[in-house]
Amino acid sequence: MKYKIVLFLVAFPLFLKAQSFRNYSNEFLNIGVDAAALGMSKAVVATTNNVNAIYWNPAGLVGIKDYQGSLMYASYFAGISNYNHAAFAMPIDKISAIGISVIRFGVDDILNTTELIDSEGNIDFNRISLFSAADYAFNFAYARNLIFKDVKIGVNAKIVRRIIGEFATSWGFGFDAGLQFERNNWKFGLMARDITTTYNSWIINEDEFNKIKDAIPGQNQELPETTEITKPKIQLGVAKDFRIGRLFNLQTEADLNIRFEQTNDIFSSEVGSIDPAIGFQLDYDQLVYLRLGVGNFQYITEYDNSKSLSTQPNFGVGFNYRGVQVDYALTNIGSVGNALYSNIFSITFDYSFFR
Repeated sequence: MKYKIVLFLVAFPLFLKAQSFRNYSNEFLNIGVDAAALGMSKAVVATTNNVNAIYWNPAGLVGIKDYQGSLMYASYFAGISNYNHAAFAMPIDKISAIGISVIRFGVDDILNTTELIDSEGNIDFNRISLFSAADYAFNFAYARNLIFKDVKIGVNAKIVRRIIGEFATSWGFGFDAGLQFERNNWKFGLMARDITTTYNSWIINEDEFNKIKDAIPGQNQELPETTEITKPKIQLGVAKDFRIGRLFNLQTEADLNIRFEQTNDIFSSEVGSIDPAIGFQLDYDQLVYLRLGVGNFQYITEYDNSKSLSTQPNFGVGFNYRGVQVDYALTNIGSVGNALYSNIFSITFDYSFFR
């Protein structure tokens, strides 16, 4: 049995090299969940400690004391697409917890015009149909304290389902792993996404593909690749809380989001790129929250080929009363134009307040 495990570990990297790595595979999983976290520009890897830790860092699930649930709704790109999230978590005992969540990112009621023109060249609008393109992710998380009480670890297994109408579907599977550490009022976090890579296998409907195969001469002549692999990503975070007077608290965190590819991020090379994010949360007696964040530091190429640095500001507010927390975030996806601002709402329930 040991020899089989060793053989697998040796052969697995060779298998991956033969596959197709995608720099932007499963990008909907990078959007994030929970308006509270998005209001802080996603800088929560070191501090997340409720049901939404399933996504941000499963190690944080150890922080929950009772049943917790979370719902989120977001409308992106001026209402063209919807992004929804639901999660549930509970402690197993004093040192471990589990959680499950579902994410859906979809564009509905897309016009299918592949049969708009009939065999005689006539345009028939009755031949137009509608379809949806939707991505789903099902996450199963487990977390526990290590022997050292200040160290928490967590793992997240995810199943990815992607559907493009009747044209194509895929299944994917991968793992995330996280760690949190606290010492002298400083908090540290590490989140490794797609740590084993996330493998997606597509099934293409050849009948539907043939309908568009000859739409543009010389193009779309071959079926797309049916296998894609998502590269690992790493997030590092450090945070510290400050007491301001008797009733005010300030939470600060700085994160580094690392991709193993060359991008337009502020720090980029052939080996990898780093996108920093900074978040602030000011609360009044843990009842009312004000959040600010800055992230997505990108170099933008202008029309004259010069480069400029753009950032993505974020703003959020929240209200917590008797175990029900309602949060709102305003975020600008592309940092250009008012139409790209997205309104995000989420609600979190903590059952311990009702006992």
